[in-house]
Amino acid sequence: MRGSGSSVDTVDSVTVRDLSWQANDSSFDHILDELQWRGYIHVSTDLDALRKRLDEGPITYYCGFDPTAASLHLGHLVQLLLLRRLQLAGNNPIGLVGGSTGLIGDPRPTAERTLQSRETVAGWVEKLRGQIEGYLDFEGEHAARMVNNLDWTSELTAIDFLRDLGKHFRVGAMLKKDAVSARLNSEAGISYAEFSYQILQAYDFLQLHERYGLELQTGGSDQWGNLVGGVDLIRRVTGDAVHALGSPLITNSDGTKFGKSEGNAIWIDGALTSPYTFYQFWLNTDDRDVVDRLKIFTFFTRAEIEEFAAKVENEPFKREAQRALALAVCSIVHGEAAATAAEAASQALFGRGELRALDADTLRSAITELPHVGAKLGDDIAQLLVATGAVDSLSEARRAIKQGGVSLNNEKVDSDQRVLEAGDLLPGNTVVLRRGKKTLVGAIVD
Repeated sequence: MRGSGSSVDTVDSVTVRDLSWQANDSSFDHILDELQWRGYIHVSTDLDALRKRLDEGPITYYCGFDPTAASLHLGHLVQLLLLRRLQLAGNNPIGLVGGSTGLIGDPRPTAERTLQSRETVAGWVEKLRGQIEGYLDFEGEHAARMVNNLDWTSELTAIDFLRDLGKHFRVGAMLKKDAVSARLNSEAGISYAEFSYQILQAYDFLQLHERYGLELQTGGSDQWGNLVGGVDLIRRVTGDAVHALGSPLITNSDGTKFGKSEGNAIWIDGALTSPYTFYQFWLNTDDRDVVDRLKIFTFFTRAEIEEFAAKVENEPFKREAQRALALAVCSIVHGEAAATAAEAASQALFGRGELRALDADTLRSAITELPHVGAKLGDDIAQLLVATGAVDSLSEARRAIKQGGVSLNNEKVDSDQRVLEAGDLLPGNTVVLRRGKKTLVGAIVD
């Protein structure tokens, strides 16, 4: 199967991946057919015209990423994979990091963004640049290119902004855009800085069109107003027709927001979201969502995904689709070795693998995902069960041990007076406790 298999290295802050195994599905007659089947296209300017243009030869296209945090998250992963799929179809990608637009930020629905210092934004630009570069091929006939919009906006004066750009935008149309209208109707209102963001994004499209012959911009459907603003600006300034594709904002079937885990964003930077946590996020995908996630976030073929869909329908308890999804996406983002280690940790925690064979970093990441406490040698196992919340009282803990219902590192605890010993420590000075079959807790010994 082609859903996973990448390796990852880091060279001078740039994530380098083996992309040679990635391919589009040859069962589709056209790249747009595959993108539609997979769910990448929610809205577009003119799909028929874009199809005709793609048939004529390579097209140059881009997506922009603003440095509003130190890492991209799962919402951005949709666009990174869309960029890659279009490149695999023989087109020329440009990844843009918004060194200037990141200083302002596009309007949020409820309140102004907190402006970051120029130094902070510059640091985030470098981090995001390294992340984006890891998903594209920078060699060969359709080599990717990276740009920073600060290169052309830094020389733009206020007079130039108003005279050469502002004259092409009608305030009435700008006010109708969802992000702007939501803020206008809120108590916070909207500043002129964030109101003008859409002009700057349109200017990026114009600059890339004039510099590199760029003809297509992709983005999330929440950016649609900004995308078509660029299409309109290019038409007004040059008379040329260009294209835009908007991907759907992904939500879960239960109504919760995709890409969140207990209120926290799932980052693609392993230092912010560990590979184990990342793997577990995908492993916990609802049966109702897993097939759609396989389509968008993996390189499994249509035939392979249809096989997984049948397994979800007929044998959902086996969770084969979720395991394949978790391993595949974790491999794409963190590399095959990290994904395999995360998978092994997940299995070992539930007694289906050897805990001592895991590396220290993976084990510590796994333990921090469980209810856990700090501990020291000589601590009473029963008391650790209480401290971690596995049981409600010391008497309950001792009773569970006597009944054979407690294990330490997947081995049954045979005495209710058992204490933590040096030989119990796993890599990373960790221990894993289980109460019954499903209640897992842990401790880190420092």
